[in-house]
Amino acid sequence: MQKVDLIATATFGLEAVVAEEVKALGYHDVQVENGKVQYRADLSAIARSNLWLRTADRVRLKIGEFRATTFDELFEQTKALPWADWISEDAAFPVEGKSVKSTLFSVSDCQAIVKKAVVESLKKTYKRDWFEEKGPLYKIEVALHKDVATLTIDTSGPGLHKRGYRGLIGTAPLKETMAAAMILLSRWKPDRILMDPFCGSGTIPIEAALIGQNIAPGMNREFVSEAWPVIPRSIWREARAETHDLARYEQKLEIIGTDADDEILKVARRNAGEAGVDDLIHFQRMDVRDIRSKRKYGYLICNPPYGERLGEWKQVSRLYGEMGRTFAAELDTWSFYIITSDEQFEEHFGRTASKKRKLYNGNIKVDYYQFYGPKPPRPAVVAPGE
Repeated sequence: MQKVDLIATATFGLEAVVAEEVKALGYHDVQVENGKVQYRADLSAIARSNLWLRTADRVRLKIGEFRATTFDELFEQTKALPWADWISEDAAFPVEGKSVKSTLFSVSDCQAIVKKAVVESLKKTYKRDWFEEKGPLYKIEVALHKDVATLTIDTSGPGLHKRGYRGLIGTAPLKETMAAAMILLSRWKPDRILMDPFCGSGTIPIEAALIGQNIAPGMNREFVSEAWPVIPRSIWREARAETHDLARYEQKLEIIGTDADDEILKVARRNAGEAGVDDLIHFQRMDVRDIRSKRKYGYLICNPPYGERLGEWKQVSRLYGEMGRTFAAELDTWSFYIITSDEQFEEHFGRTASKKRKLYNGNIKVDYYQFYGPKPPRPAVVAPGE
């Protein structure tokens, strides 16, 4: 099958997580760079990557890469790329761009030159002077970094965080991709209880349910490349059939989402229903100070309010202190995974994290604090005859 070069774009700090996901799909020719993971695979990887990647922002098809310090170089080398191998005669092919630390710093000029070069390339193949651009969408990006131009076509359409289940959202929501990354980084296993005491619109519990039953995050949405004539429909049919074959609907889960706001919990329940996992999550109104559980060795994963959200650091620091005291007293065998922008979080929480990881929640710089609880005891081994 035809080989393609793909780029899974990633939020800063999540590149290694995305790379793990790519390798788990069976693609091992992988390069990890800032903000992206590059890999070479067969044509079916376009469908499978879009359907399965939980933490990537989108999947781009790499058409070419070259050094360009003049507009002539950008034009001629873009024109020489095999655009007609992908872009159909009736296609719409807008161009977007970005430039970082490059001689060609005018993004609008670079976009115009790339557009012109692609048109000239397509003219040679299709023997026409004008393109109506009313067919399938091929959104081209020219990305310049230190004078190296990378030309790609977006295969996803709306970002991969748009799973299709979240309509109404709360204030400053956590993206689905970030929620999934938090769960994957925690190494949570489906046989352990998971709780989010600030569940809001339900993103973390819902993503946990999808992960726990191995439900592909893109199962219930469409992708722009599904309309590309160059990708046989059989590839998408087989890739979607695989998502159903690999789902573990029989896997039992214990996932709890609590919040102090009744109205947002209604949204959470509605979102869980849209995702098809409402029977796997128990949502309950509860203040964080009232968190209790008889279960041992659970996982608590949450995105509590930041100072940016509440506007008062004193109120936030008091909340974090209440969290620390409640969790220590009531969930003493649990592991805690908490994301926040508060650089003094450990001081307020009353405990030093086992590990922390720098991330970005939207444009907010945050740390992912990981507090490891004790490991559960191993089941006793009974000798034969006892």
